[in-house]
Amino acid sequence: MCAVASCNRRYCIHLRRSNQGQKSTYIAAEVAKYGDVAKQIIDLAVSGAAQGRSYRRLADFTDTIGNRISGSANLDKAIQYMANAIKEDGLDVHLEPAKIPHWVRGKESAEMITPRPKKLAMLGLGSSIGTPPEGIEAEVLVVESFQELKDRASKVVGRIVVFNQPFVSYEETVVYRFSGASEASKLGAVATLIRSITPFSINSPHTGWQDYEDGVKPIPTACITIEDAELMSRFAKRGEQITVKLTMEAQNLPDVDSFNTVAEIKGLQHPEQVVLLSGHLDSWDVGQGSMDDGGGAMISWEALSLIKDLGLRPRRTLRAVLWTAEEPGGIGAQQYFDQHKENLSDFSLVMESDLGTFRPLALKFTGNDAAQMVMAEVVKLLAPINTTTLEKHGEGTDISPWLKAGVPGASLHVEDSRYFWFHHTEADTMTVQDPHEMDMCAALWAVVGYVIADLEDMLPK
Repeated sequence: MCAVASCNRRYCIHLRRSNQGQKSTYIAAEVAKYGDVAKQIIDLAVSGAAQGRSYRRLADFTDTIGNRISGSANLDKAIQYMANAIKEDGLDVHLEPAKIPHWVRGKESAEMITPRPKKLAMLGLGSSIGTPPEGIEAEVLVVESFQELKDRASKVVGRIVVFNQPFVSYEETVVYRFSGASEASKLGAVATLIRSITPFSINSPHTGWQDYEDGVKPIPTACITIEDAELMSRFAKRGEQITVKLTMEAQNLPDVDSFNTVAEIKGLQHPEQVVLLSGHLDSWDVGQGSMDDGGGAMISWEALSLIKDLGLRPRRTLRAVLWTAEEPGGIGAQQYFDQHKENLSDFSLVMESDLGTFRPLALKFTGNDAAQMVMAEVVKLLAPINTTTLEKHGEGTDISPWLKAGVPGASLHVEDSRYFWFHHTEADTMTVQDPHEMDMCAALWAVVGYVIADLEDMLPK
């Protein structure tokens, strides 16, 4: 490289860094102007007239409706309840159609016959087929991994396979719930019982969706408790024969019509541009679905209420979408994405709360370096609730189509150490929720949503 070329390159790098520094200073100054507004939002949510409101709304909703599995009449009631409540709150609301799965649990039971009689606490897994009316009674094979299943393939035929896999993390361990039935079926198993995907149990089974692999014979599958999985594992290690009878009436019915619930405050200058806040309305058919994901849905509505109550109207549209059919795999959100993907460039930020509304610790964000720079300034406005940390990897089943398409995305990082204790169980009730923690989550959601919707420019992509 010649000296002149080298000099020009150094100059270009210096100029680029100088421009980046100027841009950073400009963004910091622009965002800092929202300090007073952010404090007003936080004060209203945490200690003002709206204190405890998101909690009360959630309690009224879940106490009235109860759980609301995809395809159920209860989910229909939940959608209409929320649309009416949001309308009464003075916000614009409408419904957008979706086709969603309809799985019905029916009566179910599991009992260990030998080496001693014992009723097993269980919950069938979503999309599982049922057993014959008389049930399935078979000898049990206990394994702790897919590798052990393969190593003992000769002993699988005609057995009920019990997976007693240790809990590592939800992301790593959930594969056993999702794929265990098909992996066992390939080797000739007649049913599977999956140790619940949780680090903690008080004899509580955790349900969830599972998926049959194409071309593999479907077999009935259910979750059992940590305690019972470990009990059968100990029996097996002693060389004792274990026999279980499993009875399930589960059915997969034709897809049904449903709706995503959409509320918004129209943007003042760029109504076609959108900042989207979200949580999902469906739940499992156990508990109340207060934590998963009633809380996320409520803070998304509450964020709009806080902005409305303060008489604020951002440059861009601030939209809350309460998804249908997240639990079967983000079905409602995917259809909403497909219906709006022609306008993908108009989405500045998509946000999802689906890991609880406990005490907020940080905001997780997915976006390029320029967008990260903006968001790092925005979270500084959250100092009154001590949530000024920006972490990487905003995530969520429902916003994943946007993230894959390059739209910036954000999610809550909360104090979630107890989340998977209650996840997909009868214990997911209002007792899990805390009013003050929900207030802080709503304040964070509202501040971030409003500021990004009102900045001079959309987030860089």
